[in-house]
Amino acid sequence: MKLKNASVASLSMLAILSLSGCTTYYKVADPVSGKSYYTTSVDQNKSGVTKLVDARTGSKVTIQNSEVTKISKDEYKAAKDAK
Repeated sequence: MKLKNASVASLSMLAILSLSGCTTYYKVADPVSGKSYYTTSVDQNKSGVTKLVDARTGSKVTIQNSEVTKISKDEYKAAKDAK
């Protein structure tokens, strides 16, 4: 029984560690206002509306027309810290 518990604990830890490095970073541009937002989660629906939480301000943002680009972690951190 102890071996089974140790195996489950090891597999659980491995899963947590592998998932922690899988964050995707995005720059979301609003072509109408010219503003750019940075986030790790983008929700786009069929009608073209994009919803996100801006990493700089923590504000919930909804954009009718947007340009979403995957960026590196370094670009994301630099933009987030620029405030």
